[in-house]
Amino acid sequence: MRARIHAVAAGEPVELVAVTKGFGADAVVAAAAAGCAAIGENYAQELLGKRAAVAAAAVAVHFIGRLQSNKVRLLADIVDVWESIDRLNLVTAVARRAPGARILVQVNAAGETGKGGCRPGEVAELVAAAGDAGLVVEGLMTVGRTAGGPEAARPAFRLVRALTDDLGLAVCSMGMTADLEVAIEEGSTRVRVGTALFGPRR
Repeated sequence: MRARIHAVAAGEPVELVAVTKGFGADAVVAAAAAGCAAIGENYAQELLGKRAAVAAAAVAVHFIGRLQSNKVRLLADIVDVWESIDRLNLVTAVARRAPGARILVQVNAAGETGKGGCRPGEVAELVAAAGDAGLVVEGLMTVGRTAGGPEAARPAFRLVRALTDDLGLAVCSMGMTADLEVAIEEGSTRVRVGTALFGPRR
């Protein structure tokens, strides 16, 4: 996977988050043993069940799924980076339960219904609100289009990279197994990969 990233990144640093959602605690252990410094999880209850494995593996935990504000309390002591902050009540919940937390604002740049993320026009306001609440806004995150293949994701990736630059943020988290090359070409600094590392989910 690192070779696949390097082939496109042209020397630019791109962080790899190993997405262990849908796999057991053994995937967390394996990812750490292979040199992954960070894992990604989508579901609160599943992540809580891997608490011991995460602690033993000493990896950073990125929460990358749609998040209910009432779950923040349960996850506050295990999540290192909240990548799916997309509305004000989540900003409030994370600021209350995890003061000073590192976050990314998620953008639904493709405008697909059913996906998390705020609208592009709401990003600056949400970033400002998170900063005012004492959170550390490291960057933006987006998910590529569901249909149409990797190229269909390119316009949304390009938009989110431009928003990242406009706001002076460092992290642009975009790209998964199927579309990471396009994401890196458009300026992703972090890719979130599960299937290509662990195989199809059960």
